[in-house]
Amino acid sequence: MTREIGANAPSGDRPSDPADDVAEVVSQLIRFDTTNTGDLATTKGEAECAHWIAEQLAEVGYETEYVESGAPGRGNVFARLPGADPSRGALMIHGHLDVVPAEPADWSVHPFAGAIEDGYVWGRGAVDMKDMVGMTLVLARHFRRAGIVPPRDLVFAFLADEEHGGAYGAQWLVNNRPDLFEGVTEAIGEVGGFSLTVPRRDGGERRLYLVETAEKGIQWMRLTARGRAGHGSMVHDQNAVVALAEAVARLGRHQFPLVVTDTVAEFLAAVSDETGLTFDIESPDLDGVIDKLGPMARMLKAVLHDTVNPTMLKAGYKANVVPATAEAVLDCRVLPGRLAAFEAEVDALLGPDVTREWIRNLTPYETSFDGELVDAMNAAVLSVDPDGRTVPYMLSGGTDAKSFMRLGIRCFGFSPLRLPPDLDFSSLFHGVDERVPIDALRFGTQVLAHFLTHC
Repeated sequence: MTREIGANAPSGDRPSDPADDVAEVVSQLIRFDTTNTGDLATTKGEAECAHWIAEQLAEVGYETEYVESGAPGRGNVFARLPGADPSRGALMIHGHLDVVPAEPADWSVHPFAGAIEDGYVWGRGAVDMKDMVGMTLVLARHFRRAGIVPPRDLVFAFLADEEHGGAYGAQWLVNNRPDLFEGVTEAIGEVGGFSLTVPRRDGGERRLYLVETAEKGIQWMRLTARGRAGHGSMVHDQNAVVALAEAVARLGRHQFPLVVTDTVAEFLAAVSDETGLTFDIESPDLDGVIDKLGPMARMLKAVLHDTVNPTMLKAGYKANVVPATAEAVLDCRVLPGRLAAFEAEVDALLGPDVTREWIRNLTPYETSFDGELVDAMNAAVLSVDPDGRTVPYMLSGGTDAKSFMRLGIRCFGFSPLRLPPDLDFSSLFHGVDERVPIDALRFGTQVLAHFLTHC
């Protein structure tokens, strides 16, 4: 059952602070099961959720456009709020509606119940990324109802299929409906603006707010080994399964060289400045120093190297038949500027009987941490947390920014959340018992309200 945002208050006495609504809105969004399996036959689709968002926007006077991108049910919604200066480029605020699958038996609460308990909103998508969608929606409505005119046009985009690369979302829209992005020069989206609490060299603590300015490339690779088919009882010196398994093992164990990009160097310098830790890339204890940053160390280590993780294997059709072919899929994440060197290193490890092909190739992205938009992000964070500090970082995964960059749009991850210091935030992405603190949602809504009215 759905209801209008703000329906918890009488029409003449609705809350003036959009942060009052955000937890309930995120809960409502989670209750739409928008599971994306990557297979059209089993993917739920985003249409119902997208239509509800369009209704909420239309109710306060927005003209919305609903677009199904390439397949039935893969719904996207766009709305534009005119700004005070039409000569300036527009800012896009984008969020995806789809979520990865969740197995209810593994969870403490049902992943699509949208439970509000113990100071958190629980459910699949709570941090990836219906939190940002909820904050965006309550602010879009608040601006219209309050008659707020932002400094520049704001384009609100609620998108499908990010969790499978955007073929039915951002990629399709960029290729087929570039008019929807007319005038957009900058954009903000997910996985940035959240706090990381680090120990200060003077014995206190400092909250760093990590603004995503770079992403590794996403390259999914299929390996195919070919051999000679035959009876399983005989000796085989050209077994495709063996050739594939050996190649997969070599790649899975391989340590790619350490590379420090501009973004990562700037992040490490900021952390070093606050903590006194020394990140010596030549030190054999570099991993140990990084581990002192807590759970975020997993993500940081991943942006110091290219990575390859085997994820799928397929071979054979009967126990006593040696197959002629065997296949594997590997998830490769490649640093900016490293693709050619990465491919050469992979080819040297594969062996003579194994070939490779890219089945997904989304390029890395990196922009600088400067300019008026970055200044506005910093000011917005400090307006709510004067002791905070914004710093750039690189995301080990990827977002829809990879598609928007093809239109020349400068992209940032800025979905602000002030998190408890002991919360293992990175483990919640695609994890069991995904949840977001209610206080963090309120904080993020206040920061975004300042940012969008001063950008």
